Amino acid sequence: MPGGPVLVSGGTGFVGSAVVRRLLRRRGTGGPGVRVLSRRPPPRWMTEAGVAWTAGDLSEPATLRGVGEKAAVLLHLSSYVGRDPERCWSVNGSGTAALMREARRAGIGRICYVSTASVYGTGPHRGPVEGALTPAPASTASASRLRAEEEVRAHGGVVLRPNLVFGAGDRWFVPTLARLLAAVPAWPDGGRARLSVIAVSDLARIVAALALNARPPAAGSVWHASHPEPVRLRVLARRVCEVLDLPPPSGDLPCAEHRTLTARALPGMTDHQHALLSRDHFYDSTGVWRALSLTAGPGYASRMAEALRCYGERSTGGRS
Repeated sequence: MPGGPVLVSGGTGFVGSAVVRRLLRRRGTGGPGVRVLSRRPPPRWMTEAGVAWTAGDLSEPATLRGVGEKAAVLLHLSSYVGRDPERCWSVNGSGTAALMREARRAGIGRICYVSTASVYGTGPHRGPVEGALTPAPASTASASRLRAEEEVRAHGGVVLRPNLVFGAGDRWFVPTLARLLAAVPAWPDGGRARLSVIAVSDLARIVAALALNARPPAAGSVWHASHPEPVRLRVLARRVCEVLDLPPPSGDLPCAEHRTLTARALPGMTDHQHALLSRDHFYDSTGVWRALSLTAGPGYASRMAEALRCYGERSTGGRS
């Protein structure tokens, strides 16, 4: 286990918050201290638990000077996933490069970056192992995150590529699926698409293990990071409809026709985003669990049941 603190870039975000919670659990059994790098101060629950804060903004490299001092591990969980191309490159590209320079200057020996399986582009993808696909990003956000991967790997860091991540704090996957189900209440190709998904709490277990295990994976390695068992869109969506009180799709359309209707009803949804939810996108993720000696957990049914309570509370105005 590393001797110094763990620095968590983006520790107040969706994935970052879950990772901090996991690290704090390990801290209670002798784990290292935790320091969050973010633009805004961390929430009260973090500070009360002893989490330190370092202010910094990836889009402003000058603010990163010295952020890695005394840290033994860097978990890079900051990414911009919006549609502003300039911000994509300033945060994910230039920002990551600046952060890696600081890591090198501080002598941080262990680095992990959470990227995305979207760097592979639009599938269908049916169970490839790491290294079987050549990245072909279909958006600036994914292209800039691939660039971030290259910076991290050049510094010996390990890269994780989850596909669809759900849980408390998710503002993309389940909310987007819910909008799609409401706008076009029909199954694309019968809802047969198989999707790799992972609960944010399970992704946090992987990240924490990479930070703290005595024998981490090889420097510069890339790993798929989802639950090993893919989930059918129909199974996933029916559960979402139950919790959010949406009527389940009643019809069935060819995927191309479904896409045409979606373009009219949700003009902001790209072809790539639609494909991610309507066509097979699943990846062999057994390697990372095996390499870290972790069990993958109970899987979709149990984890989604826990997570969907958060989505339900948010949709009815409750505390999320």
